[in-house]
Amino acid sequence: MNLLRAAQTPAGSSRGLLQVNVVSIQNNFPIPNASVTIASKTNPEQILERISTNSSGQTQQISLPTPPLEYSFEPGGPVPYSEYVVSVDAEGFRPFTVSGTEILPDATAIQPVRLTPDNQPELTDTVNIPDHTLVGDYPPKIAEDEIKPVNETGEIVLSRVVVPQTIVVHDGVPSNSSAPNYYVPYRDYIKNVACSEIYSTWPQSTIVANVLAIMSFTLNRVYTEWYRNQGYDFTITSSTAYDHKWIYDRNIFESISVIVDEIFDSYLSRPGVRQPILTQYCDGKRVQCPDWMALWKQVIQNYMPPAWRRDFIVNEKDSCFAGFSAWVESLLPGGLFVP
Repeated sequence: MNLLRAAQTPAGSSRGLLQVNVVSIQNNFPIPNASVTIASKTNPEQILERISTNSSGQTQQISLPTPPLEYSFEPGGPVPYSEYVVSVDAEGFRPFTVSGTEILPDATAIQPVRLTPDNQPELTDTVNIPDHTLVGDYPPKIAEDEIKPVNETGEIVLSRVVVPQTIVVHDGVPSNSSAPNYYVPYRDYIKNVACSEIYSTWPQSTIVANVLAIMSFTLNRVYTEWYRNQGYDFTITSSTAYDHKWIYDRNIFESISVIVDEIFDSYLSRPGVRQPILTQYCDGKRVQCPDWMALWKQVIQNYMPPAWRRDFIVNEKDSCFAGFSAWVESLLPGGLFVP
């Protein structure tokens, strides 16, 4: 994909915020007094900031240069985020580095870091965050039926839609048996995927629509036990050809995190159908999908496929609302859809 990468320290005044949260990988306890250094990915030897974590394992929010805001509204334009290298060192723990933390303008990024105690086997000391899906080259989604058959003999299907506590993510295509499985809290999984596939600078209504689509897709995989019925031991994959892009240890954005926390138990379904819809979408730029949601078309035109506007209903805490459009409009003044 031929996108221009903006300079990591642009001459303009656009800036974003970064907060680093440091915990122990052993028990998730916060690590105070950890030393955190921040450098540009293009010049990792030059330290831009050196800060420490507080008693909650969190750093203060640091302001960092970013490309202009308008880049995040231009499909095929320059990369809209800056990339930074975050290195963490704490007494009693192995040093750890995250390369590729994304900072968007007018947004707060939160980079989680989990340190391994010195006396534990070393897992890895560096994580390289790959490109955002709107920037990098990723395989398009393989089309599937949005409603899965659930009456086959011997098939495992839940009796009702349940929001799980944990998602088992297979970090690769289903057939790659050497790819690791990660146990990820459901909300953290949704936040990670949303931050990997859309920009936090987009309109709130667009973010809500995408989060609902991601949650509905995920809950369809949970409800139908899609992969377990095929003999696999995971819930979902990190492959864009099969599911959504989930990126190990990537940063999330505060605005997306807040929206997920507000609507995490919602999903889309069709009248008379219990299971959540397998809501598939594409970027609308490199890949065209007339019957699916197109990400860039949403941003530019506040557009949703007519079939979605007409037929979907939103389920929240097992209650059905009259219509997806009306529900979103009641939450967001000005509405989400065009006629």
